[in-house]
Amino acid sequence: MSINLAVIYYSSTGTNYQLAQWAAEGGKEAGADTRVLKVAELAPESVIAGTPAWKAHLEETVSVKNVTGDDLVWADAIIFSTPTRFGNIASQMKQFLDTTGGLWFQGKLANKVVSAMTSAQNSNGGQEQTILSLYTTMYHWGAIVVAPGYTDQSIYAAGGNPYGTSVTIDQDGKMLEDVRGAVQHQAKRVVNVANWLKKGMQ
Repeated sequence: MSINLAVIYYSSTGTNYQLAQWAAEGGKEAGADTRVLKVAELAPESVIAGTPAWKAHLEETVSVKNVTGDDLVWADAIIFSTPTRFGNIASQMKQFLDTTGGLWFQGKLANKVVSAMTSAQNSNGGQEQTILSLYTTMYHWGAIVVAPGYTDQSIYAAGGNPYGTSVTIDQDGKMLEDVRGAVQHQAKRVVNVANWLKKGMQ
């Protein structure tokens, strides 16, 4: 039984785009039909132009499809990836989530299997809080949150966040923790749980 996995991310300079790519790899290894999708950029062009890494990443990912409500309906499972913004999700991600009210009202988001990842410039910069903030919306959807917990050794190597994979980024934009294995494990876990749920509901 095939699972449709949507990996939905926002990334200004590329970290969460990389997390999304690794999640897609894990999802495909678990047998899922996978889409990597971005939320639309809302920042003014003048602000983006003033940050070379931001401008370069936006240009590099111009071919990545913007997520729509149809992608949410298609998906059995969804993994979100967003940077931390003052202990909360990026405004671009929040704006997209705020457009899902119609689908929520129709019951089309209930029973989606969901999980989340994040990044920040320091380990105490709100990584756990960002993931938990995103999950609040998922509870309103009636989605089924699947956190990684401590179900694999890769989670310890990645810093041990049980709510979802998170990574610390240095001033040069490099990841300080080795999170690839944890991201892929999280994606596989999400696909497996979605598979159990889909089989059980048929």
